[in-house]
Amino acid sequence: MARGNGIVDSAIHPLIRPAIFWSTALVSPPKPLPTDPIAEAHRQWTAHGWGGVADGMAAVTSLMRAQQILLARVDEILRPLDLTFARYELLMLLLFSRRGSLPLSRIGSLLQVHPTSVTSAVDRLEARGQVRRQPHPTDRRAILAEITDDGRATALAATEKLNESVFADPGLPENGVRELVDLLTDLRSRAGDF
Repeated sequence: MARGNGIVDSAIHPLIRPAIFWSTALVSPPKPLPTDPIAEAHRQWTAHGWGGVADGMAAVTSLMRAQQILLARVDEILRPLDLTFARYELLMLLLFSRRGSLPLSRIGSLLQVHPTSVTSAVDRLEARGQVRRQPHPTDRRAILAEITDDGRATALAATEKLNESVFADPGLPENGVRELVDLLTDLRSRAGDF
């Protein structure tokens, strides 16, 4: 568990260490482990009679660990801009919208998050002057979130840094990136994500 001083208890198994372990406590990732804990878990699954699902367990666990690794890389870029990935996504959604504004309910739908999460993100961005709430021009019940000039500049600066430091090299060979996107798109489609 993370302690108040940012140190992580070394007894925590690497499979369940939160991404915050090296995204906030350390400047660089921890020293690599001598063996792959997911490969060891696969071996244990098989040894305990669950060999038929060991590959599935390894795939799911690998995806979850990869998400932690990538989120830590993204957080390292966004933190100096006082952004989380959720707030960055919201700014980019507004930046890409035709008018620079969207109803809060539409934001939640497009980002696939709970309305409370949208409200919280808009509150934080509004406090920083990057978004402002506006009444909807034709629907008195709806509120729009509108990106400000500062929000636009922040979104573009963050995107430039992410493009350079993360998206240009997500950690896979170039041909593997397209293959991974295709596999994950299929997984998301089968799950009813779109």
